Amino acid sequence: MKESHSVLCAGIIVLDHGCSPIEHFPAEGELIATGGMALTLGGCAANVGVDLAKMGVHSKILGKIGDDDFGQLILQKLKLTGADISKIIKQANAPTSQTLVINVTGQDRRFIHLIGANEGFANSDFQKKDIEGCKVVYLGGYLLMDKLSPVHVAEIFRTAQMNGAKTVLDVVTPGAGDHIAKLKPILPFVDVFLPNDAEAKMISGIEKPIEQAKYFKSLGVKTSIITLGNQGTILLTDQGCYKADIFKINYHDGSGSGDAFTAGYISGILENKSEIECLEIGSALGASCVRTQGTTEGVFNKEECLQFLAENKLIITKIS
Repeated sequence: MKESHSVLCAGIIVLDHGCSPIEHFPAEGELIATGGMALTLGGCAANVGVDLAKMGVHSKILGKIGDDDFGQLILQKLKLTGADISKIIKQANAPTSQTLVINVTGQDRRFIHLIGANEGFANSDFQKKDIEGCKVVYLGGYLLMDKLSPVHVAEIFRTAQMNGAKTVLDVVTPGAGDHIAKLKPILPFVDVFLPNDAEAKMISGIEKPIEQAKYFKSLGVKTSIITLGNQGTILLTDQGCYKADIFKINYHDGSGSGDAFTAGYISGILENKSEIECLEIGSALGASCVRTQGTTEGVFNKEECLQFLAENKLIITKIS
């Protein structure tokens, strides 16, 4: 049975075309065989919503898809997870957003992206009525949706906090730009901000993850988290700064691991866990995601997560 908690997962929705790891990136004209290919759910809002459903948390997914076969496939896949898809909007005359994910053994993933219907996600699609009854309001893929204004998002987040909800913000950086200008109005109303280190560097110009976390906290963020891939996580709270290692687990595909971390952290928030406990749950879910190809297929359910945490200890060091 699902928990009674409610989360709004707003943001980008994508269909991923992924391959199992190949030995090397193909040269011009070269064909390389892979052990598997799949069409899987992708995009921050969809991934977090699905992973929350696995953790027994009721979520509503808000975003845009194209009125096409790929969009219909996304709806079918999401419906099977039990997530609420009633707020997903079909965008006429725009394709469903898609990403080609190329996995090469021993290398970070390569992405070829079609922004598609996500480009049309605008202020009129993200309204105060959408956050009613929610205990957490999550927006993922911000900075990739140009029609979503920072002033509007700030007002939505401010209203959510006034109503007792927690706000969680994640970003996707679409190359160089004045990203911080789009974030400054929002960050004072963000309870948890969790870019990865590469995104944080592109936004802030700061190299060191600890300094990145401090910078975002200086702009009003309550809890600043910098995810470092296989190097762990930096957590900066009012209680101090912490560095967490990663759980050792067989790596297959890193797609969606950041979103799984976010879902785990949110599930901890809903259970009134401490920030360290939320970090542990997020780290466990993020680790579980990399076990299989795809963004959500390998993610623990709640029972599996609890058992994993009972059997494994995450090393967390207080830095300051």
